[in-house]
Amino acid sequence: MKKLIMIIPFILGYNSVQHSEVEPIVEIKTKDIVVDVTPPNVVDSLDLTPLVNAMIMVESAGNDSAYNHSEKAVGCLQIRPIMLRECNRILALTKSNVRYNLSDRWNRGKSIEIFYIVSNYHHKEGVYEEIARAWNGGPKWSEKSGTERYWNKVQNKLKEDEYSNHRLSEV
Repeated sequence: MKKLIMIIPFILGYNSVQHSEVEPIVEIKTKDIVVDVTPPNVVDSLDLTPLVNAMIMVESAGNDSAYNHSEKAVGCLQIRPIMLRECNRILALTKSNVRYNLSDRWNRGKSIEIFYIVSNYHHKEGVYEEIARAWNGGPKWSEKSGTERYWNKVQNKLKEDEYSNHRLSEV
């Protein structure tokens, strides 16, 4: 299962290999119109794949069907309705025709797309800790001690992974 989780972002095209031109990482077809969704910092030097994989393990233990009734959090990244609204707001600001609905949170690929859209919009120059804690605690993540505990869990998963040499604590 761990190998599958590590491979999925690569299948979807989520990597940060340097390109001379920005290429779309996801093509979404809606009513026979192809829309390119290219997160703003895909071509920078920070590869978010290890972070996404660690967060999936912390959020849902890799379970795409995970559901937290009290928070209405769904899927592998435990996406709440408010996060989905933020993603759709960002898409509207960027003049994209793409929108996600509540049922998309059950789909691993779409959940990862939502994560990239939100994270790349709010944390273009972010590091793993900032991105993870904001995902967990929202805009006031730095004021919430619970996000420190969350970051420690994500960091432990990263250390278990072969990617432990990535930017773990630069904030």
